Amino acid sequence: MNEGTTAREAYLAPNQANYAPLSPLSFLARTEAVFPDRLAAIDGMRRFTWRETAARCRRLASALGGLGVRPGETVALLAPNTAAALEAHFGVPMAGAVLNAINVRLDAPTITYILEHGEAKALLADREFGPLAAQALAALPAGRRPMLVDLDDPAHPAEPLPGALAYEALLARGDPAFPICLPKDEWGSISLNYTSGTTAKPKGVLYHHRGAYLNAIGNALVWGLSAGSVYLWTLPMFHCNGWCFPWTVTAFAGTHVCLRRVDAAAIYEAIAAHGVTHLCGAPVVMNMLLNAPAESMRDLGGRRVAMMTAGAAPPAAVIEGMERLGFDITHVYGLTETYGPAMVCDWHPEWNALPAPEQARLKARQGVPYHVQEGMIVADSATLAPVPCDGATMGEVFMRGNIVMRGYLKDPEATEKAFAGGWFHTGDLGVCHPDGYVELKDRAKDIIISGGENISTIEVEGVLYRHPAVLEAAVVARPDPQWGETPCAFVTLKEGQSATEGDIISFCRDNMAHFKAPKSVIFGPLPKTSTGKIQKFVLRARLKKASAGVVG
Repeated sequence: MNEGTTAREAYLAPNQANYAPLSPLSFLARTEAVFPDRLAAIDGMRRFTWRETAARCRRLASALGGLGVRPGETVALLAPNTAAALEAHFGVPMAGAVLNAINVRLDAPTITYILEHGEAKALLADREFGPLAAQALAALPAGRRPMLVDLDDPAHPAEPLPGALAYEALLARGDPAFPICLPKDEWGSISLNYTSGTTAKPKGVLYHHRGAYLNAIGNALVWGLSAGSVYLWTLPMFHCNGWCFPWTVTAFAGTHVCLRRVDAAAIYEAIAAHGVTHLCGAPVVMNMLLNAPAESMRDLGGRRVAMMTAGAAPPAAVIEGMERLGFDITHVYGLTETYGPAMVCDWHPEWNALPAPEQARLKARQGVPYHVQEGMIVADSATLAPVPCDGATMGEVFMRGNIVMRGYLKDPEATEKAFAGGWFHTGDLGVCHPDGYVELKDRAKDIIISGGENISTIEVEGVLYRHPAVLEAAVVARPDPQWGETPCAFVTLKEGQSATEGDIISFCRDNMAHFKAPKSVIFGPLPKTSTGKIQKFVLRARLKKASAGVVG
């Protein structure tokens, strides 16, 4: 008898009539049946209806089985945002396999490690990344190399991959009537995503069908997607499975607009040409749109476009600028381990009456848990005692619920550490405001302790972005003989603008407590990950070399 089941209910066991495992695969089956002729995907000059897309996904699942891919085995994907990448998000799990979408900007040795660690049985590789795939595969022992499938995109002609099976030929082998079957167990893995691995080997994060289903629904609940939504793929599908949006957009029979490369002109063009209603992107994408050359920008014609952003809190000045352009910004927060976004700055209608700068300040907060996430606290990292909701007392952000990963592949120790005390430890530091909304202040490793005072690098960066000449900014700790460490600002200036170190420091001192202001400023481009996050570990390494008298 299940816990909570009384004797009078003992006969009420789950059966086919009242229970089915939760899986986003059911979204494709429903959309194919209800909206078969609606436009599913725009990929360059190609167009696919939902009937055609579902048939291609069925063929892929069938053909992978024919290649010998068995349930529970891994199929890797190395591709930009194309229709084939979208199809893999359904076809691979329909075959019972686990999709491993790999960051296309990783180096070959890291991809080799991922393929070997994840035990990939097949690799679907876009021709653009053929040389990278070949280099990664060559480093694997011959007996452990996955079968190679060549993804040919007519919009990007390139040489065929030697020894590979052509993707369209693979689909031709498959059965277009292959059944879309739900997994026997919703706890089974649907995908495998690797962390950035900035300080160690990347960890393999396993998602289950249940979590993917729920977070796909959660996205729609916080963002208002509906039938007729047109979603532009500016966020990489390899990043937390595109924050689960391959499944979200499909659930609502929306249209996926694929974009191989992210640049301001292409984004504005796609919005105008296809009536885009929604897109996602890191703050760097917002900055790109906000500071695009006049010839690249398009007038949105008075309509509003919804944009979801995550990562470091967007500076209030950036949010305010995007709103003026016609973009409605929704700020979310999450990690690879939480299927992408798991918290949202849920907006109160009465806040619309506030001045624009105050709205932007509120919108920069990370907010409250998704509807489908069970719990979130800001607490002491050691005791897990919640901190006061005073907007000042700092603690670590913890989460629990159905949209937390199964765990790390082949790493029980790291999994146990991440879940210690019954909560997922994010490693992010923040405060809880009196209204219950959380605001991140830093990664635990990024907080600056100067003369015993904690300085949030995010707070300092928010002030820097308000300087009219600053395009991008990042703040890290610099060793200091008197104070222990002090803030050092790395700044990229807008084209045609100028500012000195003194100008930047004075501006910060005029707009925040003096002890928080940068004591030094270094100008130049900032190192970023493929998803636009600034690599602070690289900046810290530069300062460490400089303090040791090392050049370069």
